[in-house]
Amino acid sequence: MSAVTPDAVVNWVDRLPAGLQPWARLARFDRPAGMWLLFWPCLWGTFMAPAEGWWRWWPLFLVGSFVMRSAGCIFNDIADRDMDRQVARTAARPLASGQISLSGAWASLILLSLIGLGVLLALPRQAQIMALASLLLVAAYPFMKRITWWPQAWLGLTFNWGIPVGWAAALPNLRADWPVMALAYAAGVAWTLGYDTIYAVQDREDDVLAGVKSSARALGRHVKTGVTGFLGLAWLLLTLSLVRWTGEWSAAWLLAPVALHFLWQATTFNPDDNANALRRFRSNFFVGALVALAYAGAALLYEGVQPS
Repeated sequence: MSAVTPDAVVNWVDRLPAGLQPWARLARFDRPAGMWLLFWPCLWGTFMAPAEGWWRWWPLFLVGSFVMRSAGCIFNDIADRDMDRQVARTAARPLASGQISLSGAWASLILLSLIGLGVLLALPRQAQIMALASLLLVAAYPFMKRITWWPQAWLGLTFNWGIPVGWAAALPNLRADWPVMALAYAAGVAWTLGYDTIYAVQDREDDVLAGVKSSARALGRHVKTGVTGFLGLAWLLLTLSLVRWTGEWSAAWLLAPVALHFLWQATTFNPDDNANALRRFRSNFFVGALVALAYAGAALLYEGVQPS
C-alpha cells in the first residue's frame, strides 16, 4: 500500500527524509489546500474592519491557519482512525496505516496546539475570546459525519469562524456593521458546503460501506444541482454583504470574478470523475483570494466603509 493518499500533491514533503514524511503527511503538509481555505476567511474579516494597523494581523492568521488546520486534521485522524482504514482514499494515512502510533499523533497534536496558543496570545483580547469560542465547533466536527447527513455544514461553521476573529482583531472596539459580517459568514458556510460536497463525492462508495454520512450522499443524483445552489447562494450573500458595507449596489461588480469562477466550477463539475472533483475543490484557493481582493477593493474605492 502506498504511503501517499491519492489526493495528495507531489511537493517538498516527498523530498524529506523517509522517517519524517509520515509526520508531515499526518499534519497534511502535502495537502495545503485546507490551510488556505482556513486562512482566507480570516483575511475577509480583517478587510471588513479597515481600522488603523489592520494589515499587521495577516502573518499571525497565516501561521495560525497553518498549525491549527494541521492540529485539526490530526484530531480528526485520531477520532476516525478505525473508519479511515475502511476507506480507500484514507487507508494510507499515517495513523490509520500504522506508520505513526496513537501516542505519537497525540504528541504532534499537543505541539501544534501549543504553537497555536502562542498565536492566540498575540491577538487582541476580543479576538482571543472570539477564537476560543470556536473550540466547540472544532472538537465536534470529526463526529458530525456519524450524526448528520450534512457534516459539510458544520465544517462551514468551523472553517469560516476566522471571519469574526479577523474582524475582532482589526477593530478592537467592534464598531463594524454586524449584518455585514453575518452575511459574509453565512456566505462562507454556503461556499464550504459547495466545495466540500465536491470533495466528498470522491468517497461516496466507501462511505456507504463505512456508514459515513455526507452531503454528497444526501444529495444523491442531484449533487451537481446542490453544488450549484450552494455556490450561487454564497455569491448572493457575499454580494449583499458588500452592498450593505459600501451602501452601493455598484460594489457587486467587485465579485464578478468570483461569480465567473463559481459558474466554471458548477458547469464543469463531474460527480463521476474523482480527478475532476479534486481539481475543482483545489481551485477554491482562488475563490478565497478573489473574495479577499473584493473586500480590499471596496475599502479603497467606496466611501462609508471606514468605521465611524
